[in-house]
Amino acid sequence: MVKSKNKMPDWNPDLYLKFSDQRARPATDLIAQIKLENPTRIIDLGCGTGNSTEQVYARWPNCKIAGLDSSASMLKQAAERHPDWQWIHSDIDQWKPDAAFDLIFSNAALHWVGDHGSLFPRLFHLVASSGAMAVQMPNNFHSGAHQAMKKVAGDPRWAALLTNVSEKYGVQPVAFYYEALRKLAAHLDIWETEYLQIMDGPKAVHEWVRSTGMRAYLEKLANDDQRTEFERLCLDEIERAYQPNDQGKVLFPFKRIFIVAYK
Repeated sequence: MVKSKNKMPDWNPDLYLKFSDQRARPATDLIAQIKLENPTRIIDLGCGTGNSTEQVYARWPNCKIAGLDSSASMLKQAAERHPDWQWIHSDIDQWKPDAAFDLIFSNAALHWVGDHGSLFPRLFHLVASSGAMAVQMPNNFHSGAHQAMKKVAGDPRWAALLTNVSEKYGVQPVAFYYEALRKLAAHLDIWETEYLQIMDGPKAVHEWVRSTGMRAYLEKLANDDQRTEFERLCLDEIERAYQPNDQGKVLFPFKRIFIVAYK
C-alpha cells in the first residue's frame, strides 16, 4: 500500500522519547502528591509509549492498570513492553468507560483536548468514590519557542492554512480549573511549577517542540515540502530566541499546571 506523501505521519515515539528524562519528571512530581493508599483500577489518559503508566504502576503495583492514547504507533511501543496491561486506542474526548476508576491520571495530554469547562467535570464524574483525578498540563504557550512557531505560521505561503492553530492548545488559567471542580471535589490541590531545563543548544529546543507542539502546525500544511520549510524557519527563529552560552547550552524554562481532585 502506497501512502500519500501529503498525509501527516503519526506521532514519532523515538523523537518524543529523546527527552524522556525531562518529560518523566513532572509525572514523578504529580504521582508523589497523590494521596491514595491502594487504588485498584487506574487509567492513564494520553499514555503515549507508556512511560508515565510505568511510573504510576511502580507506585501502586497491585492495581489493574490501563493506558489510553489516540496514537497507534505510541500504543504499539507501549504494548510491546507490557503486553499484559490494557491499552486502549481512542481519543480522550470519545472515551466512555463501563465503570469508574479509582485514579484517572493524565500527564501532558489534556491540553490537546478542547472545552475544558465540560471535559474536566465529565472526567471527574468517572472517578470512583474516595478516588482521585490527577492531571499535569504544560502551560508554556507564551514561551520563545511557541512565539517562534506563531511567527513562522504568519508567512503568507501558508498563513491561511494556519489561522488560529496556536489557539488549539486548551490550557486555561489556573483559577479556571478551581472553578470547574471546586463544587464537585471533596478536596482540591492545584499548583504550578516552572522547570528550568538545560538543553544542548537551540536545536534541542527545536527537537523538543517538533515532537509535540509543532505537530499542530505541521498537520495543517499541505505537503512534506511545506512541512520541511516550516521546520527550517522555526529553527531559525528558535536560534534567535535561545542564545547558547559558552558551553553551547541554553535554558528552556517550561511551566506546568498540576491538579489533583479527590472524590
